[in-house]
Amino acid sequence: MTLALHTPARPEGTLAPSAAGLHATARILARLDEGSTSRSSAVESGGGVTRLPVLDGDGPLALRRVGAHGRQARVCVVGAMSAPLGGDRLGLEVTVEAGAALHLTAAAATVALPGRTGEPAHYDVRLTVGDGARLDWLPEPLISAAGSDLRMTTTVELAPTARLVLREEQVLGRSSEETGALRSRLTVRRAGRTLLDQETAYGPGVPGWDGSAVLGGHRAVGQLLVVTPDFDERPADVRLLGAAAGERSAADEGQGVLAPLAGPAALATAVAPDALRLRRLLDEAVRSAAAG
Repeated sequence: MTLALHTPARPEGTLAPSAAGLHATARILARLDEGSTSRSSAVESGGGVTRLPVLDGDGPLALRRVGAHGRQARVCVVGAMSAPLGGDRLGLEVTVEAGAALHLTAAAATVALPGRTGEPAHYDVRLTVGDGARLDWLPEPLISAAGSDLRMTTTVELAPTARLVLREEQVLGRSSEETGALRSRLTVRRAGRTLLDQETAYGPGVPGWDGSAVLGGHRAVGQLLVVTPDFDERPADVRLLGAAAGERSAADEGQGVLAPLAGPAALATAVAPDALRLRRLLDEAVRSAAAG
Protein backbone atom coordinates (compact mmCIF):
# COMPACT_ATOMS: atom_id res chain seq x y z
CA MET A 1 0.00 0.00 0.00
CA THR A 2 1.13 3.56 -0.63
CA LEU A 3 1.43 6.38 1.87
CA ALA A 4 -0.59 9.54 1.25
CA LEU A 5 0.45 13.04 2.28
CA HIS A 6 -3.09 13.81 3.42
CA THR A 7 -5.94 11.82 4.90
CA PRO A 8 -8.93 11.57 2.55
CA ALA A 9 -12.49 11.80 3.74
CA ARG A 10 -13.59 8.67 5.58
CA PRO A 11 -15.85 6.46 3.43
CA GLU A 12 -19.28 5.70 4.86
CA GLY A 13 -19.21 2.55 6.94
CA THR A 14 -15.48 2.72 7.72
CA LEU A 15 -14.55 2.79 11.36
CA ALA A 16 -12.87 6.01 12.41
CA PRO A 17 -9.37 5.99 13.92
CA SER A 18 -9.33 6.11 17.71
CA ALA A 19 -6.84 5.90 20.53
CA ALA A 20 -7.15 2.12 20.23
CA GLY A 21 -6.27 2.19 16.53
CA LEU A 22 -8.13 1.64 13.28
CA HIS A 23 -10.06 -1.56 12.51
CA ALA A 24 -10.60 -2.31 8.80
CA THR A 25 -11.02 -5.39 6.61
CA ALA A 26 -11.01 -5.47 2.81
CA ARG A 27 -12.66 -8.35 0.92
CA ILE A 28 -12.29 -9.79 -2.57
CA LEU A 29 -14.29 -12.57 -4.21
CA ALA A 30 -13.18 -13.90 -7.60
CA ARG A 31 -15.71 -16.08 -9.45
CA LEU A 32 -15.57 -17.92 -12.77
CA ASP A 33 -18.05 -16.66 -15.34
CA GLU A 34 -18.46 -19.72 -17.53
CA GLY A 35 -20.82 -18.10 -20.02
CA SER A 36 -22.88 -20.63 -21.90
CA THR A 37 -20.99 -23.66 -20.57
CA SER A 38 -21.51 -25.34 -17.22
CA ARG A 39 -19.24 -24.40 -14.33
CA SER A 40 -17.74 -27.89 -14.11
CA SER A 41 -16.93 -27.88 -17.84
CA ALA A 42 -15.35 -24.44 -17.61
CA VAL A 43 -13.19 -25.51 -14.65
CA GLU A 44 -12.00 -28.63 -16.47
CA SER A 45 -11.29 -26.85 -19.74
CA GLY A 46 -9.74 -23.72 -18.25
CA GLY A 47 -12.31 -21.61 -20.10
CA GLY A 48 -14.45 -18.74 -18.91
CA VAL A 49 -13.54 -15.34 -17.53
CA THR A 50 -12.99 -14.38 -13.90
CA ARG A 51 -15.38 -11.78 -12.47
CA LEU A 52 -15.16 -9.87 -9.21
CA PRO A 53 -18.63 -9.78 -7.61
CA VAL A 54 -17.09 -8.58 -4.34
CA LEU A 55 -14.39 -5.89 -4.35
CA ASP A 56 -14.82 -4.15 -1.02
CA GLY A 57 -12.03 -1.91 0.23
CA ASP A 58 -12.03 -0.58 3.78
CA GLY A 59 -10.09 2.12 5.63
CA PRO A 60 -6.52 2.27 4.34
CA LEU A 61 -7.04 -0.77 2.09
CA ALA A 62 -8.44 0.56 -1.19
CA LEU A 63 -8.92 -1.96 -4.02
CA ARG A 64 -8.54 -1.12 -7.71
CA ARG A 65 -9.25 -3.26 -10.76
CA VAL A 66 -6.48 -3.26 -13.32
CA GLY A 67 -6.39 -4.65 -16.85
CA ALA A 68 -7.20 -8.35 -16.96
CA HIS A 69 -4.81 -10.80 -18.59
CA GLY A 70 -6.70 -13.55 -20.41
CA ARG A 71 -9.05 -15.26 -17.97
CA GLN A 72 -7.19 -13.87 -14.95
CA ALA A 73 -8.66 -10.88 -13.12
CA ARG A 74 -6.20 -8.38 -11.65
CA VAL A 75 -6.54 -6.27 -8.52
CA CYS A 76 -4.16 -3.77 -6.92
CA VAL A 77 -4.23 -2.80 -3.22
CA VAL A 78 -3.73 0.97 -2.94
CA GLY A 79 -3.09 2.62 0.43
CA ALA A 80 -5.56 5.41 1.27
CA MET A 81 -3.74 6.52 4.43
CA SER A 82 -0.69 5.72 6.55
CA ALA A 83 -1.07 2.21 7.98
CA PRO A 84 -0.53 0.00 9.81
CA LEU A 85 0.11 2.16 12.89
CA GLY A 86 0.46 0.79 16.40
CA GLY A 87 -2.94 -0.35 17.65
CA ASP A 88 -4.40 -0.86 14.16
CA ARG A 89 -6.10 -4.12 13.21
CA LEU A 90 -6.18 -4.58 9.46
CA GLY A 91 -7.41 -7.55 7.47
CA LEU A 92 -7.56 -8.73 3.88
CA GLU A 93 -9.84 -11.64 2.96
CA VAL A 94 -9.56 -13.12 -0.53
CA THR A 95 -11.60 -16.00 -1.96
CA VAL A 96 -10.91 -17.42 -5.43
CA GLU A 97 -13.69 -19.83 -6.29
CA ALA A 98 -13.32 -23.02 -8.35
CA GLY A 99 -11.85 -22.40 -11.81
CA ALA A 100 -11.26 -18.67 -11.29
CA ALA A 101 -7.89 -16.92 -11.56
CA LEU A 102 -6.77 -13.80 -9.70
CA HIS A 103 -3.56 -11.76 -9.75
CA LEU A 104 -3.32 -9.58 -6.63
CA THR A 105 -0.59 -7.04 -5.99
CA ALA A 106 0.00 -3.67 -4.28
CA ALA A 107 0.81 -0.21 -5.57
CA ALA A 108 3.70 0.41 -3.17
CA ALA A 109 5.42 -0.90 -0.08
CA THR A 110 3.55 -1.25 3.20
CA VAL A 111 5.27 0.69 6.01
CA ALA A 112 4.64 -0.35 9.61
CA LEU A 113 4.85 2.75 11.82
CA PRO A 114 4.69 3.37 15.58
CA GLY A 115 1.35 4.47 16.97
CA ARG A 116 0.28 6.71 19.84
CA THR A 117 -0.52 3.97 22.36
CA GLY A 118 2.52 1.69 22.21
CA GLU A 119 0.23 -1.22 21.29
CA PRO A 120 1.28 -3.55 18.44
CA ALA A 121 -0.44 -3.39 15.06
CA HIS A 122 -2.02 -6.49 13.53
CA TYR A 123 -2.35 -7.30 9.84
CA ASP A 124 -4.12 -10.55 8.99
CA VAL A 125 -4.37 -11.92 5.44
CA ARG A 126 -6.65 -14.87 4.68
CA LEU A 127 -6.53 -16.50 1.24
CA THR A 128 -8.85 -19.28 0.03
CA VAL A 129 -8.35 -20.92 -3.38
CA GLY A 130 -10.79 -23.46 -4.82
CA ASP A 131 -10.36 -26.46 -7.10
CA GLY A 132 -8.81 -25.61 -10.45
CA ALA A 133 -8.38 -21.99 -9.34
CA ARG A 134 -5.20 -19.90 -9.28
CA LEU A 135 -4.07 -17.05 -7.04
CA ASP A 136 -0.93 -14.97 -7.51
CA TRP A 137 -0.43 -12.97 -4.28
CA LEU A 138 2.50 -10.66 -5.06
CA PRO A 139 2.49 -7.62 -2.74
CA GLU A 140 5.29 -5.09 -2.52
CA PRO A 141 7.66 -5.30 0.48
CA LEU A 142 6.64 -4.75 4.08
CA ILE A 143 8.97 -2.21 5.74
CA SER A 144 9.38 -2.33 9.51
CA ALA A 145 10.14 1.27 10.54
CA ALA A 146 12.00 2.11 13.74
CA GLY A 147 9.74 2.05 16.79
CA SER A 148 6.97 0.04 15.12
CA ASP A 149 5.60 -3.27 16.39
CA LEU A 150 3.69 -5.39 13.86
CA ARG A 151 2.18 -8.85 14.19
CA MET A 152 1.34 -10.25 10.76
CA THR A 153 -0.36 -13.51 9.86
CA THR A 154 -1.04 -15.03 6.45
CA THR A 155 -3.36 -18.04 6.35
CA VAL A 156 -3.95 -19.93 3.10
CA GLU A 157 -6.52 -22.67 2.42
CA LEU A 158 -6.01 -24.54 -0.86
CA ALA A 159 -8.24 -27.09 -2.58
CA PRO A 160 -6.44 -30.22 -3.90
CA THR A 161 -6.04 -28.86 -7.46
CA ALA A 162 -5.54 -25.18 -6.57
CA ARG A 163 -2.49 -23.25 -7.75
CA LEU A 164 -0.72 -20.59 -5.72
CA VAL A 165 2.20 -18.22 -6.17
CA LEU A 166 2.84 -16.30 -2.95
CA ARG A 167 5.63 -13.81 -2.30
CA GLU A 168 6.60 -12.23 1.01
CA GLU A 169 9.31 -9.59 1.32
CA GLN A 170 10.28 -7.85 4.55
CA VAL A 171 12.70 -4.93 4.91
CA LEU A 172 13.96 -4.28 8.42
CA GLY A 173 14.20 -0.52 8.84
CA ARG A 174 14.10 2.32 6.37
CA SER A 175 17.34 3.80 5.01
CA SER A 176 19.88 4.40 7.81
CA GLU A 177 17.50 3.53 10.65
CA GLU A 178 17.02 0.63 13.03
CA THR A 179 14.24 -1.88 12.50
CA GLY A 180 11.03 -2.09 14.44
CA ALA A 181 9.68 -5.31 15.95
CA LEU A 182 8.19 -7.67 13.38
CA ARG A 183 6.58 -11.03 13.99
CA SER A 184 5.15 -12.93 11.07
CA ARG A 185 3.44 -16.30 10.66
CA LEU A 186 2.61 -18.08 7.40
CA THR A 187 0.30 -21.09 7.46
CA VAL A 188 -0.66 -22.94 4.28
CA ARG A 189 -3.05 -25.89 4.20
CA ARG A 190 -3.82 -27.98 1.12
CA ALA A 191 -6.88 -30.25 1.13
CA GLY A 192 -7.09 -29.70 4.89
CA ARG A 193 -3.52 -30.86 5.57
CA THR A 194 -0.73 -28.54 6.64
CA LEU A 195 1.70 -27.84 3.82
CA LEU A 196 3.73 -25.10 5.54
CA ASP A 197 3.56 -23.50 8.98
CA GLN A 198 6.37 -21.18 9.97
CA GLU A 199 6.86 -18.21 12.25
CA THR A 200 9.63 -15.60 12.18
CA ALA A 201 10.53 -12.73 14.50
CA TYR A 202 12.99 -9.85 14.06
CA GLY A 203 13.96 -6.72 15.90
CA PRO A 204 14.04 -5.57 19.54
CA GLY A 205 13.45 -8.30 22.08
CA VAL A 206 14.28 -11.17 19.71
CA PRO A 207 17.60 -12.84 20.61
CA GLY A 208 20.03 -13.58 17.77
CA TRP A 209 17.83 -12.34 14.93
CA ASP A 210 20.73 -10.47 13.29
CA GLY A 211 23.36 -13.13 13.91
CA SER A 212 25.23 -15.16 11.33
CA ALA A 213 22.83 -18.09 11.77
CA VAL A 214 19.80 -15.98 10.82
CA LEU A 215 20.25 -12.82 8.71
CA GLY A 216 24.02 -12.39 8.90
CA GLY A 217 23.77 -8.61 8.82
CA HIS A 218 21.30 -8.45 5.93
CA ARG A 219 18.24 -6.22 6.21
CA ALA A 220 15.91 -7.75 3.62
CA VAL A 221 14.42 -11.22 3.93
CA GLY A 222 11.81 -12.94 1.83
CA GLN A 223 10.30 -16.09 0.48
CA LEU A 224 8.38 -17.29 -2.51
CA LEU A 225 6.03 -20.26 -2.40
CA VAL A 226 4.75 -22.05 -5.50
CA VAL A 227 2.04 -24.71 -5.15
CA THR A 228 0.93 -26.56 -8.27
CA PRO A 229 -0.29 -30.07 -9.13
CA ASP A 230 2.45 -30.07 -11.81
CA PHE A 231 4.97 -30.88 -9.06
CA ASP A 232 3.20 -34.20 -8.50
CA GLU A 233 4.76 -35.45 -11.73
CA ARG A 234 8.04 -33.55 -11.50
CA PRO A 235 9.05 -31.96 -8.19
CA ALA A 236 11.20 -28.83 -8.25
CA ASP A 237 14.95 -29.35 -8.03
CA VAL A 238 17.00 -27.95 -5.16
CA ARG A 239 18.86 -24.85 -6.32
CA LEU A 240 21.14 -22.42 -4.51
CA LEU A 241 20.60 -18.75 -5.31
CA GLY A 242 23.02 -15.81 -5.48
CA ALA A 243 26.14 -16.00 -3.33
CA ALA A 244 25.05 -19.39 -1.96
CA ALA A 245 25.68 -20.81 -5.44
CA GLY A 246 29.32 -19.79 -5.18
CA GLU A 247 29.15 -17.02 -7.75
CA ARG A 248 31.81 -14.41 -6.94
CA SER A 249 29.91 -11.71 -8.79
CA ALA A 250 26.99 -12.32 -6.43
CA ALA A 251 28.94 -11.85 -3.18
CA ASP A 252 27.05 -8.65 -2.33
CA GLU A 253 23.74 -9.71 -3.88
CA GLY A 254 22.49 -11.86 -1.02
CA GLN A 255 21.79 -15.57 -1.07
CA GLY A 256 19.02 -18.09 -0.90
CA VAL A 257 17.80 -21.56 -1.70
CA LEU A 258 14.91 -23.08 -3.65
CA ALA A 259 13.76 -26.46 -2.34
CA PRO A 260 10.79 -28.78 -2.93
CA LEU A 261 8.13 -29.31 -0.27
CA ALA A 262 5.81 -32.24 0.13
CA GLY A 263 2.46 -31.05 -1.01
CA PRO A 264 3.36 -30.57 -3.95
CA ALA A 265 5.17 -27.23 -3.66
CA ALA A 266 8.48 -25.42 -3.83
CA LEU A 267 9.74 -22.80 -1.38
CA ALA A 268 12.46 -20.23 -2.00
CA THR A 269 13.95 -18.38 0.98
CA ALA A 270 16.44 -15.54 0.57
CA VAL A 271 18.26 -12.75 2.43
CA ALA A 272 19.85 -9.68 0.85
CA PRO A 273 21.20 -6.23 1.74
CA ASP A 274 18.13 -4.44 0.34
CA ALA A 275 14.73 -4.92 -1.28
CA LEU A 276 15.99 -4.61 -4.86
CA ARG A 277 18.54 -7.38 -4.52
CA LEU A 278 16.06 -9.54 -2.62
CA ARG A 279 13.56 -9.24 -5.48
CA ARG A 280 16.22 -10.34 -7.97
CA LEU A 281 16.82 -13.52 -5.97
CA LEU A 282 13.12 -14.34 -5.73
CA ASP A 283 12.61 -13.64 -9.44
CA GLU A 284 15.44 -16.08 -10.11
CA ALA A 285 13.63 -18.64 -7.97
CA VAL A 286 10.41 -18.19 -9.99
CA ARG A 287 12.27 -18.84 -13.23
CA SER A 288 13.93 -21.92 -11.76
CA ALA A 289 10.63 -23.32 -10.47
CA ALA A 290 8.93 -22.72 -13.83
CA ALA A 291 11.76 -24.45 -15.66
CA GLY A 292 11.29 -27.52 -13.47
